[in-house]
Amino acid sequence: MTTPKAHEQTRILVQAAAKVCEDKKGEDTRILELDPIDSGLADFFLITSARNDRQAQTIADEIEFTLKRDHGVYATSVEGRRQGDWVLLDYVDFVVHVFLAEKRAFYDIERLRKSARPLTPAEFDEELKAALTAKTRAARGKTVPAKAAKAAPLAKKKSTAKTTAALTAKSAQTPRPRKRTTKS
Repeated sequence: MTTPKAHEQTRILVQAAAKVCEDKKGEDTRILELDPIDSGLADFFLITSARNDRQAQTIADEIEFTLKRDHGVYATSVEGRRQGDWVLLDYVDFVVHVFLAEKRAFYDIERLRKSARPLTPAEFDEELKAALTAKTRAARGKTVPAKAAKAAPLAKKKSTAKTTAALTAKSAQTPRPRKRTTKS
């Protein structure tokens, strides 16, 4: 299982890969958020279909290129690129499957992963935006008390100054005892 920050980073990478699938005309793009029991394998599967082997190779190549260029992430393993009917890109925390439509129907990974939660890229984007918004609000909520904490010492200094002034005024009103002097 990944930490929340790593999980968030993985979501950003999956989102970038899904965008490439949409840009390269991948069909029926789905994101499967795997059940925590299955997340020893990966956290997400990104599955898309291509019309022909050339398109499948192009989608896979573009995903690899974009993730390298924009995020500095390299696929741990790439399988099936030469044949092009099922290209698999393994990024450890998520796996990208680019199928020809016939192969996708035959293997039916979505059915094999019944415990996974299927999402469209649009639903996935909304969830990521909501998570980032909540994180931003939480961070901003923490900064407000910090500002109040900075203002508290100033208020304390002011109250200390008032207390000192009050004590000085009070001591000026009370007579001081005289010092005894002894004559020798």
